[in-house]
Amino acid sequence: MWRRVLAACCLIGAAGSALALDYLSVGVPAAILYDAPSQAGKKLYLIRQQTPVEVVVRLEGWFKVRDAEGTLAWIESRQVSEQRTLIVTAPRAQIRKADREDAAVLAELDKWVAIDFVEPASPGWAKVRHRDGATGYIRSMQVWGL
Repeated sequence: MWRRVLAACCLIGAAGSALALDYLSVGVPAAILYDAPSQAGKKLYLIRQQTPVEVVVRLEGWFKVRDAEGTLAWIESRQVSEQRTLIVTAPRAQIRKADREDAAVLAELDKWVAIDFVEPASPGWAKVRHRDGATGYIRSMQVWGL
């Protein structure tokens, strides 16, 4: 019996790794999100440049994406960039000099500010760059798009 449970857990773990999240960013000044993968679909809303989106479905010329608020919609694939950005979801977030809570604060960011994702850091942190030049570390729970 325990072998079946162990085998099931291994299969679940393998399936989870096959479902790696794919984050991209809006690459045009403003993109229209639709309710269907067609320009004939209902226009839902506009999304700004540099906003990260999670790709959940890929069709020829279209991506079904999820935004930071959990909304699912369709976007034309040509309006999305490979550049990785994150968006601040906390009321206030800090870019710090090192990936430690006691490190010096380089910049304070308001909610919905987009920042460039540079690379992963220690658990719970990401290395980021703000458009004003501040490069440092931010708590992963303060942003969306990782």
